Amino acid sequence: MSDAVHIVCPHCDGINRIPGTKLSAGGKCGKCQQLLLPGQPIALNASRFAKHIQKNDLPVLVDFWAPWCGPCKMMAPVFEQTAKHFQHQLELVKVDTEQEQSLAAQYNIRSIPTIALFHHGKEIARQAGAMDQNSLIQWVQSHL
Repeated sequence: MSDAVHIVCPHCDGINRIPGTKLSAGGKCGKCQQLLLPGQPIALNASRFAKHIQKNDLPVLVDFWAPWCGPCKMMAPVFEQTAKHFQHQLELVKVDTEQEQSLAAQYNIRSIPTIALFHHGKEIARQAGAMDQNSLIQWVQSHL
């Protein structure tokens, strides 16, 4: 990646432009000075979701989940570890389908957990059901 990459700040939603060659070094938001790629999933609501999906040049991996869902609870630590694994390659986000029912309906989420991979605003892959970390990493890599 030698061209500039746009990254939406997970803290303030500011859009930052980073040289692709410096992406692996991370970076801080020009607006709020916090880390752009913190290595952990960020929770998004409907008002923030579209910006992160459409304005990020990095692919965005979304975990659609609910707090009452047993498999979702089992998947949570896997998703966190996966965020560390892909820290400078993806943004990982979580969407609580109980709180964000409009997003769940918009993206036709019928079972949870559902993992979806987006790039430049378009869904490029989807997988329903909990996965272990190796399976999730392999699934992501197969779609990048």
